[in-house]
Amino acid sequence: MVSRLAVAAALAVAAAAATVPMSATAPVSAEEPSAVSVVPDQDPFYTPPPDIGTLRNGQVVAGREIGTKLPVAVRAWQVSYRTNDSLGNPELGVTTLLVPTAPWTGPGSRPAVSEQIPEDSTGTRCAPSYGIATGTLQSGDQIAAMLAEGWALAVPDFEGPKSAFLTGPQSGHAILDGVRAAGAFAPAGLGPDTRWALDGYSGGAAATGWAAELQPAYAPELTFAGAALGGVPANLPAVMKNVDGGVFSGFLVGVLVSYQREFPDARIDELLNERGRADTAAAADVCVIELLIRFPFWRLAAATADGYHDDTRLTGALQRNSLGGGAPTMPILDYQSDSDEVVPVAQADDLVAAWRRGGTTVVTVRDPIGEHGLEASKRQATAQQFLRERFAGGPVANADLDRPVGPGW
Repeated sequence: MVSRLAVAAALAVAAAAATVPMSATAPVSAEEPSAVSVVPDQDPFYTPPPDIGTLRNGQVVAGREIGTKLPVAVRAWQVSYRTNDSLGNPELGVTTLLVPTAPWTGPGSRPAVSEQIPEDSTGTRCAPSYGIATGTLQSGDQIAAMLAEGWALAVPDFEGPKSAFLTGPQSGHAILDGVRAAGAFAPAGLGPDTRWALDGYSGGAAATGWAAELQPAYAPELTFAGAALGGVPANLPAVMKNVDGGVFSGFLVGVLVSYQREFPDARIDELLNERGRADTAAAADVCVIELLIRFPFWRLAAATADGYHDDTRLTGALQRNSLGGGAPTMPILDYQSDSDEVVPVAQADDLVAAWRRGGTTVVTVRDPIGEHGLEASKRQATAQQFLRERFAGGPVANADLDRPVGPGW
């Protein structure tokens, strides 16, 4: 999710104007497109094999080395693997592995972070793997900052092949299976002794939270030093009600598009009137900035056949994809501005309280004044310091560094 300043700037501009089998090192075939020549929907690398349902969760399907335009010298690969959507159906996941070329000089093996970029989009052309390969990633300053630490990164396309925005189980599965795949992909040099952590902001924080909640049951063999997340949309009914009709209402339109794809049995399409169907069709392949430019001040009440937020088809789906139903076993840093205009801080405080009641150790940072899109940059160093300390094995306990955040400890 982006800031009001970024949306205003975008509105002003608008107004003014090699795939290889894992057992081989063969070059890419002349018939196969490169990682930048076509969008993922047209790239065979993103097509699942017919037998994907027989593969293990996280089993590598293919990998190819790519170039990047990052300011840190790295080797980079796109790696595809088996994962599962929100309903448990097998699908192909893709993550981008980035390993600094400079030798790791710290203790032990090189640590690694699964970095969840807030894609917040409805088209695969907006996926992080394509954005990193083409230099068109719309957000992700944290990638360079993490790489500057010497850490390896896995950057998953956690929205999956359906570009499913804010679909909790889908994103958690994609992240955890991406870590499994990264550890099994020999060229990257990561293995069973690699220390892993998670990081994400906004839409990426929601995905990070889902991975942390699902990990004990879905991927118990994986261990994580910790997770840093900020501006987390935890209670989706509350967040969508907050953005409805405002500058950031494009996020609500994106969710309606995504939930029709990921949860067809919820029959959310039946909630929409003619305008709602037209708008969601127009938003079916849109990246985040365009989504916000095209649908500011959009109101759900004007796009539905018989009402508002209280229809259980939508509120039920949003609630099922909200966080707080499980308690992570890894320590968490949760940071946010008290004046966040997109994601209400109260629902983030409620998540912290729920996790602490479940036994999770949570450190909170609450800035009295700030803006949603600017908080990520403001607290980037804080997130890195938290992960640095977790990689070092330092002690951590529940702590509220600015103000009390909920009961539970």
